[in-house]
Amino acid sequence: MRIRILLLLALICFNFSSIASAETPLTAVFIRDHQLWLKKGSQEIQLTKDRYVYSPKWSYDGRFIGYIDGDEKGEKSDLFIYDTKEKESYQPYLRVATSDFKWSSNKNQLAYTDQGILNVTKTKNDRPQGFENVSLGVSGFEWFPNGKEFIVSSQSNLLPTGWSPIPLYRIPVDANLATDKIKPFYTIQTKEPDLFGIDADYFKWSSDGKRVSFLVIPTASWSMDSNTLSVLSSQGKQFKAVGKMLGFKDWFKWAPSANQLAYISGEGRFFVENKKMTIAEIPAFKQQKEYTPKGFVDLDLEWFSNDLVIVARAKENKEWKEGPVPTMFTSLYAINIRTGEQKQISFPGKNERDEDPQVVGPYLTWFRKAEQAKGDVWVKNALNGQEQIWIKNVDYAPTFFTPEQSS
Repeated sequence: MRIRILLLLALICFNFSSIASAETPLTAVFIRDHQLWLKKGSQEIQLTKDRYVYSPKWSYDGRFIGYIDGDEKGEKSDLFIYDTKEKESYQPYLRVATSDFKWSSNKNQLAYTDQGILNVTKTKNDRPQGFENVSLGVSGFEWFPNGKEFIVSSQSNLLPTGWSPIPLYRIPVDANLATDKIKPFYTIQTKEPDLFGIDADYFKWSSDGKRVSFLVIPTASWSMDSNTLSVLSSQGKQFKAVGKMLGFKDWFKWAPSANQLAYISGEGRFFVENKKMTIAEIPAFKQQKEYTPKGFVDLDLEWFSNDLVIVARAKENKEWKEGPVPTMFTSLYAINIRTGEQKQISFPGKNERDEDPQVVGPYLTWFRKAEQAKGDVWVKNALNGQEQIWIKNVDYAPTFFTPEQSS
């Protein structure tokens, strides 16, 4: 009888552990104490030692993880690649210094800029290795959805008559510095005060690939307070300024499968007021609606579905005028943009804040932190699911490998 009871208990424990593991079938890389870690399901693996890692990014199939090895003073930014198959880090060339790199969406090829030169990796033994030049004079860039071309910006020049327009180019991967292969794509005619800028960056394609959004960025001090969210058609024909916002690349995102652009609108570098989650209908542009209620600010966003947007929301603080900038203690809210219904869905403790919402399939994850530097990654299955800690003691929000990356 005792043996039967023990077997029954063992079976229950096994089933419970299987269910617990099945609750969070996620894969992510994260930073803990400046080192790169991998978590898959319930298993954590440290991937680097004695480095200063930031900006990890997955290759399309999940085999490779690109990351920057820097230092505390910000004087170094070397590009490394971790190979999950060979379980090792390596550099694609003797030394690659960059602060901006991006994987192709359909092959294991990295593009990166180094002192204004756009380069792409070559392939050796099925790994990104070596490099070849693509173009000079590059500021911002992004792959076209086909993985064969780039949209590229070049900074405008200060002339005696003022700042020149911002040129955008369409450049094939195999351009190899050949100027006859580099085609003008669009020229942004800027003017003060409606549309002033000297650069364009943070390009993001709509789900159907027919439009690209990006920020038109003014001079340094001005850009701390205001940038212009813009949209351009994939053929470089139709351009439209959408609205003013701060220069955070995660503050504007396309709907999963609709021509709607969500962004945190509002000018002013401080978070205490005038930050509103806004939906722009594309290509109508003028049909915009703000969803942030009076007395609050929204400081991050993520689409959960075509109808639901998750925001990190806090009470505004118009009383603050000077002194240390107050911390905005955000909680997560779900907004149904079709019905207008809004509901709080996370409840951090006193002096805690929830930020960086991310959606992976049916799962919602976010980063919860208190006043200390580190925080925890929380997760729930669906908006009405039970929230739980998935990763403890991390430097900032993780980078998930999503199933569509390998589809």
